[in-house]
Amino acid sequence: MRAGTGRPLAAMPVALGLALGPAVAIGLARFAYALLLPAMRADLHWSYATAGAINTANALGYLGGALLAAPVARRAGSRRTFLAGIAVTAAALGATAGGGPLALLMALRLLAGAAGALTFIVGAGLAAQLGAGASPRRVALLLGTYFAGGGLGITLSGLILPPLLAATGPATGWRWGWAVLAAAALAALAGCAPAARALPEPPVPPAGSGRWPVRGLGPLLACYALFGAGYIAYMTFIVALLKHEGAGPGAVVLFWVLLGVCAVGGGFAWAPLLGRLGPGHGPAAVMAVVAVGALLPVLGASPALAAGSAVLFGGSFLSVVTAMTGVVRHALPPHQWTAAIGGLTVAFAGGQCLGPVLAGALSDGPAGVRAGLGLSVGILAVGALAALAQRPLPAFTAHPADGVRAA
Repeated sequence: MRAGTGRPLAAMPVALGLALGPAVAIGLARFAYALLLPAMRADLHWSYATAGAINTANALGYLGGALLAAPVARRAGSRRTFLAGIAVTAAALGATAGGGPLALLMALRLLAGAAGALTFIVGAGLAAQLGAGASPRRVALLLGTYFAGGGLGITLSGLILPPLLAATGPATGWRWGWAVLAAAALAALAGCAPAARALPEPPVPPAGSGRWPVRGLGPLLACYALFGAGYIAYMTFIVALLKHEGAGPGAVVLFWVLLGVCAVGGGFAWAPLLGRLGPGHGPAAVMAVVAVGALLPVLGASPALAAGSAVLFGGSFLSVVTAMTGVVRHALPPHQWTAAIGGLTVAFAGGQCLGPVLAGALSDGPAGVRAGLGLSVGILAVGALAALAQRPLPAFTAHPADGVRAA
């Protein structure tokens, strides 16, 4: 299979293989922390603010990786960067199992974030090649397949970690959890390597290709920054809220697996709609549903609200990334894709750095974790409104065959 042949049936297996990259970069290395957080807090005597700071370190690493993604891919090659990022992430996860002082754990979370960003961003550029010559709906489906890998990682961590923690206890269970995540990351590396090697190395961008219309995508930059701040607060503290409200290991497994399964399915469910909507309406629609999903557990403690939250939030949050990548792909020439995706991700990562700290500080207050999640709802709602201000770039009207309409 060669990318760019316009054969979507051949492209899908490659997209599925590449999806193991996001499964590691965000599903295992970032989101699984929420499952291990209660045990780590109990064993290490952390406040919610400290717990949030640990994830902020991961977000800072992600920010650094986003800044480095394009230049590293140009020097080392996209395929090599994609696979090396997974290998370094696996090493950081394994080292976290050894524990240590807070500074060391923060440094390892930072390293995992940086390596995960390289994998996630460069992999998105590789996945974008698969849609050459395909319809907008097929492009959205292929990109959705790639980003749905994050949901696969969430699902696997939900099936593995809560039973492991229940069997080993909080004092040692979180250490075993990180070790298992590292092993899963290495298995994913072996699984996605053939897909990465099946793709041709993207052409070396011409001089000055790192320039992309930052001002023209300003509303989406603001939207993505707000998304980063809002969604990470939910993903960091939702399990802590459920446990605070009396949810046992079984309930946590059901919630987390439901969220992960819906994240996988959401990429396919949103694809037809994102293929029809414009550059502002697509991200705004997904963000609005994410905000509603984050709102439900704030309204009260009930299994129905928790399940509804898992379905709406889980089924939509990764599709925000799909929508953003789709806008870049249709608006810009291929040699600018990685740089533009990296630039948008810098905005996202900046917001992601603030979200856990702000939500953690609020969660330590009298209103508890629900206050931190309430903050995320407001941020997500503002982000949806920001996306509506996005207008088409000239490339949208220059290529009517892409099927992208004005927002």
